[in-house]
Amino acid sequence: MTISAETRDQLRELAARYPKSRSALLPMLHLVQSVDDEVTSEGINVCAEILGITSAEVTAVATFYTMYKRKPVGKHHIGVCTNTLCGLLGGDAVYSALSERLGIGHNEPSADGQFWLEHIECQAACTHAPVMTVDWEYMDDVTPASAVAVVDRLARGEQVESTRGPVIRDFQATEHTLAFPLDGLVNDGVAVDAKMLVGLRLANERGMSAASIPAGDA
Repeated sequence: MTISAETRDQLRELAARYPKSRSALLPMLHLVQSVDDEVTSEGINVCAEILGITSAEVTAVATFYTMYKRKPVGKHHIGVCTNTLCGLLGGDAVYSALSERLGIGHNEPSADGQFWLEHIECQAACTHAPVMTVDWEYMDDVTPASAVAVVDRLARGEQVESTRGPVIRDFQATEHTLAFPLDGLVNDGVAVDAKMLVGLRLANERGMSAASIPAGDA
């Protein structure tokens, strides 16, 4: 897909937000991915042109970070944490069930182009392990059965609510949010729950607090 004039204007808008324009490269790549469903060679070249850097420099970034894909992701990205805690609590079983259901392995698209499956090293949500994400929105405390049920519902076109965040949209919509975060969805869903705040609650009940930082050390 050709990068449109509108997308080029948005890429320039992102570049203009930073004192050093090349600092905008990460959100710019997310914007490219929101349009093309992948980071294309054209997208790389356009980013390089706008930032005044080489295509090789952009490619180095696009291939270093795993959130950027060099082939089409499809409608929904499914990420399953299989790091230590999630793995011990069932993350590997969740991943295996999804792999069997979709007929694909790590970093692969399904045959119908609807899903992309990926091992994720950490979702920063250990409180609710095992965790998976759908288009980077949290699905907490999943089991093999509940994870497959989510995929089945999405495949049928049903609405699926994330555990903490907005209703699941699709991969490209989330990628656009990663480029332009002010999407009006910040108050949708539940941001935090009692399970996540138990440590803070206990600290307050017991009068516990962190040591203060001496002046000059901050």
